[in-house]
Amino acid sequence: MDKFDKPERILATALQLFVEYGFHGTPTSKIASEAGVSNGTLFHYFKTKDELVVSLYTSLKSELNQYLALKINEKDSIKEKFRSLFTYSVAWALENRDAFYFLQQFHFSPHLELVPAGVIQQQSELSMNLLQEAQSAKVLKPLPLELIASLFVQQINGLYQYLTTHTEPVEKQQKWINDVFELSWTLIANSEAQ
Repeated sequence: MDKFDKPERILATALQLFVEYGFHGTPTSKIASEAGVSNGTLFHYFKTKDELVVSLYTSLKSELNQYLALKINEKDSIKEKFRSLFTYSVAWALENRDAFYFLQQFHFSPHLELVPAGVIQQQSELSMNLLQEAQSAKVLKPLPLELIASLFVQQINGLYQYLTTHTEPVEKQQKWINDVFELSWTLIANSEAQ
C-alpha cells in the first residue's frame, strides 16, 4: 500500500474502533494492528493517542463543514439558510453514522479541551457567521449566540436519535425533519421572523 494513505487508514480504523469500544477501550496497538501498520508507524503520524483522537475530530468536522458549505445558498433568506444547515446536518449524520457518533462522543469527552481555540473557531465559522448575520438582521431572539447555537444543535441531535431508533419511510423522515426544523426555528427566531 502507498505510504501516503497510512494516516487516512489509521484514522478510518480509529473511527471504527472508537465508536465500537470508546476512547479508553481502544489501545493504539489495536488501531495499528487493524490498520495494518506497526505501532512505530502510528506514532510517526500521531505522536500520542490524544493527538490521534483530536486529528480524527478535526478531520471529521472539516468534512462536515465542507459538505454544509456546499449546501447553503448565500442568496437564500436567513430562515432558508438555517433550514439548509439543519436539514443537511441531519442528512450528513444519517449518511455518516459512525462519524456523527464519534463527534458526539468527542464533545462529551476531555479531549475537547485539547483542541486549540483557533481550530474551534475555524470549525464553527460557518454556523457563527450565519448566527451573526441573523442577529444583525434582528431575526433571532435576544439570547447569547452560543446558547442559540447549542439549542439548535440539540434539536439536530435529538432528531438524529429519533430517526436512528425508529424505522420510518423516507417521506416520513423528510416530514419529521421539516417539522422539527420549524419547531427549532420557532424556538430561536423572534416573533416577527416567524
